[in-house]
Amino acid sequence: MNTVLHIKELIEQNLGKSLYWDEANGRITLEVEDLVAVCDLLWRSPEAYFDSLSCLTAIDNGPEKGDLELIYTLYSIPNHLTFHLRVVVPRELPNGSLPEVPTVSHIWKTADWHEREAFDLVGVKFTGHPDLRRILLPEDWSGHPLRKDYEEPDTYHGIQVKY
Repeated sequence: MNTVLHIKELIEQNLGKSLYWDEANGRITLEVEDLVAVCDLLWRSPEAYFDSLSCLTAIDNGPEKGDLELIYTLYSIPNHLTFHLRVVVPRELPNGSLPEVPTVSHIWKTADWHEREAFDLVGVKFTGHPDLRRILLPEDWSGHPLRKDYEEPDTYHGIQVKY
């Protein structure tokens, strides 16, 4: 498989859903809802074989837009192909809990740390994750620093945070 169009067709044929296709800056991104099913297919399928999750980028679009984006950058070493998946979730849930996305750490081990970083800095909960806890900040840190409305505390345990 050598084109992104074939990957889109592979997903649509196997999962029976049409996908939103976004082409910008020479990069094609598919927006998906069934993240685990799509990732599992792209990992298991010999014609795609995306054997690496290179990056997971969590983006806060701000309170005005009201959503968060997760961009999964997949790479196929044997096919020398990069592919992007996008998942969009609401930024705030009515009950005040964090938005949830299922983990893909059982497909790619690298997702373990990528998901922990997105949880820590942006505040996305990855359901089914084997060890979802902060990775960069202390466990008792309040908030998620890469949220657009995050306000940095003046002190942390009596230590000045702001300079």
